Amino acid sequence: MDSFHVKILVYLKDGVLDTQGKAVAKSLIDSGYSDLVNVRVGKYIQLWVNAASREDALSEAEKMCDDLLVNQLIEQYEIEIES
Repeated sequence: MDSFHVKILVYLKDGVLDTQGKAVAKSLIDSGYSDLVNVRVGKYIQLWVNAASREDALSEAEKMCDDLLVNQLIEQYEIEIES
């Protein structure tokens, strides 16, 4: 069994109001970053998983996202896996 480093990026789906992103954008623009177009704020989650293969680690991470880590109604995610 190998150990895999799983990186999960969770962010709001398009069309969902990102109030935290709006607040950060306003603060940056007020600080002089006038070229800023948009800000989206998300979550970055790291996991270390023991699995028989990269595919098994991915499957386990997807189950974790579906069960607990991601609110599927308003969020989407990307997974990256390193050995």
